[in-house]
Amino acid sequence: MFDHVAVVGAGAWGSALANVIARAGRAVLLAARDQDSADRLEATRQSPRLPGVTLDETIGVAALSEAVGRYDAILLAIPSQHLRAAARMLNPALAAGTPVIACAKGIEHGTHKFMTEVIAESAPNALPAILSGPSFAVDVAQGLPTAVTLAARDNDVAAALARSLGSSAFRLYHTDDTRGVEIGGAAKNVLAIAAGIVSGRRLGSSALAALTTRGFAELFRFGKAFGARPETLTGLSGLGDLILSCSSVQSRNYSLGLALAQGRTAQEARYDGKLAEGVVTAPVLVAMAHAKGVEMPIASAVADILDGRIGVGDAIENLLTRPFRAEG
Repeated sequence: MFDHVAVVGAGAWGSALANVIARAGRAVLLAARDQDSADRLEATRQSPRLPGVTLDETIGVAALSEAVGRYDAILLAIPSQHLRAAARMLNPALAAGTPVIACAKGIEHGTHKFMTEVIAESAPNALPAILSGPSFAVDVAQGLPTAVTLAARDNDVAAALARSLGSSAFRLYHTDDTRGVEIGGAAKNVLAIAAGIVSGRRLGSSALAALTTRGFAELFRFGKAFGARPETLTGLSGLGDLILSCSSVQSRNYSLGLALAQGRTAQEARYDGKLAEGVVTAPVLVAMAHAKGVEMPIASAVADILDGRIGVGDAIENLLTRPFRAEG
């Protein structure tokens, strides 16, 4: 049983996870990036990224340097491109075999590494794991019913973590298919931008359904090429997360797509200054797909729009005029 848990990252997702895990009866430390941030969080008991949600009174607050040693498991609720630095900082004081759970949905730029690979490289003492699925921070923080997937290469560890961190309102399904869980979370962010563009251009519900379905076909092809299991890709962390992210303005990536459809540039379309992971993931996903010979026209169109190589209107026209083909 993992009774003492540290959550690194005091943004919306980290604060939500700290709340739901504390309500499951675990001793939780929420670690901010520095002492000043920790002091402000301790004084207000609210993350500025999650206004109106108060931290459970049992949650301890400290700086990142305190999130090691006595904790049975550590969750890294920080953006994918900062995960390596955080894991490297934690490693010296980690007990061997401590689960370190990535809660970011992305692929590292430059290295093309998935999150558990980044943890394995930068924190050799850790047992890498990944948590992903259809969930918005505010829903989780408020205790609304949510179901996600937790994956570790050791299925027994994944199951034990799911039992320790989960609750009736926060259902954790476990698997040892870490790659499938990582791919679903990363790819859906890119496809959600495309969904936002379709909605922003008022192309209709039928077009949005078609985009989501064909987007899932791309996600599935990519996952298959990289060794993911079909049941993972069609589960919560794949299809489930894609459906949620392609249908709600609470999704940062979907909202960014809406803004792009309204004529704003990728730089201008930042969602209230919040990170949309799909912006960084899109070119990496497309490059990895190309290297494996995987066709991903929707993801490629998103990458081209974000890079300014093509306008939204031309990208839509190109997709609509693709040759007819068998479904698959």
